[in-house]
Amino acid sequence: MLKTVLVKDVRLGMYIHELKGAWINHPFWRRHFVLKDPDDLQKLQESLVCEVVIDLSQGLDVLPPSPSEAELVCDKSKNEAAERRVSAKKFKQVTVDEEQSQAAKIIASSRHEIESMFSDLRMGKAIQVKTVLPIVEEISASVSRNMHALVSLVRLKTIDDCTYMHSIAVCALMTALARALELSETEVKQAGLAGLMHDVGKAGIPLEILNKPGALTEQEFEVVRHHPKLGHDMLIKADITDPATLEVCLHHHEKMDGSGYPEKLVSDQIGLFAKMGAVCDVYDAVTSTRPYKPAWEPGIALKRMANWQGHFDMDILKAFVKSLGIYPIGTVVILKSGLLAVVVRQAPASLLKPVVKAFFSTKSKLYIPVMELDLSKGMDEIVGNESAETWGLGNVDHLWAIPTK
Repeated sequence: MLKTVLVKDVRLGMYIHELKGAWINHPFWRRHFVLKDPDDLQKLQESLVCEVVIDLSQGLDVLPPSPSEAELVCDKSKNEAAERRVSAKKFKQVTVDEEQSQAAKIIASSRHEIESMFSDLRMGKAIQVKTVLPIVEEISASVSRNMHALVSLVRLKTIDDCTYMHSIAVCALMTALARALELSETEVKQAGLAGLMHDVGKAGIPLEILNKPGALTEQEFEVVRHHPKLGHDMLIKADITDPATLEVCLHHHEKMDGSGYPEKLVSDQIGLFAKMGAVCDVYDAVTSTRPYKPAWEPGIALKRMANWQGHFDMDILKAFVKSLGIYPIGTVVILKSGLLAVVVRQAPASLLKPVVKAFFSTKSKLYIPVMELDLSKGMDEIVGNESAETWGLGNVDHLWAIPTK
C-alpha cells in the first residue's frame, strides 16, 4: 500500500517509493529504497522536497500531521533550503592562477573516487551514488569560480590515469559548455553528472583492450563499441534514472550523419546532452596522451574537429570553442615576431588575443627568457597554431600549470 507523507514525518525504516516534486530538488538519484542511513534522512529533511510516497508493505508507517502544521513545516523547509542553495551558488570569480591550486586538489580527490568506482564496477558492484554527487558539485563550483583552471589542468593526465581523469575532464567540460549555452542551473547539474558518468561502461571492457598500446583490431573495436550499452545498464542497476545521464552514456558516440554507434542515430534523433557529450568526449580524448597516440595541442584539436564533416552539431561546437577560447590554455602558438609561445590566460576582450608566455625563437632556434605578453594590448600577434614537438622541444606545461598530484 502506497501513502504520501510529509518529509518531517519520515523516519528510518520507511521504504521510499517516490520523492515528490522536481527531480533536481531530490537529494538522491535512486527511485525507491529503504531509508537506513541517518545521513540520508538528514539530507532529505534539508532538501526542497516536501512530500514522499512510502510503501507500507515494505517499510514502516507514520501518523500524518494536521494540515496547518504541514503547511508551516513545508514552507519553512523550502525557504531554508532555498537560502542555502542560493548562497552556495554565489561563487566569487577568481583568476586562473588563483583557482589552479584548488582545482588541483579537486582533481586529485576526484580521481581517487572515480578509480574506486571503476574498480567496484569491474567486480560487479553497483555505483554508489552518494560518492558521485559531491564530485559533480566540487567540479561545478571550480568551473563557476574560473572555468579555465580545472578544465586546463585535467588534461595533464598520464596514460595510467586516462580512464579516470577522462571522466573528470568531461564532467568539467560539460559543465562549462552548459553555461556557455546558457542552460538553466538544473541543466548545468544534469550536464555535469552526465559527463562524469558517460564512460562507466568502460569498466566492462577488458583492460588488455582498453590499455592496448597499438591500434585495435576490428574484433577488439567491436568489443569497445559495447561500452555505451554496458554503461547504460550499470546506471539503471544503480537506480540512476536522470534522463540526461542515461542519454549521454548511451549516445555520446553517435554522429550527426548517422555513422556513429550504438544505434546510428542522425541529427534530429540525438538529444542536446548527447550532442554536447560527443564534443566534450572527443576533445578530451584527442588532447590526451593515449597508449596508441600522442596528445594533440588544444588549439589544433579544435581546428581539426571543426573540419570533421557530419560528426558534431556545429552550433554546439561553436559554443564549446567560445567557452574554451580559440586558443585554450596550454596551446602552443607561433607569433608574428617568430617566437613560440604558450597560452596561459584568456583575454575577455578577444578570443584571438590571449595572454601568452613566449619561450623560444624560431629564428635563432634557441630558448629565450620567458616573457609574458598580453596580445590584447598589441604586444604581438598570433600567426597560427604550432606544436612544441615539431621543433624538437620538450614539454612546456610547466609554463602554465601547477602539478595536479
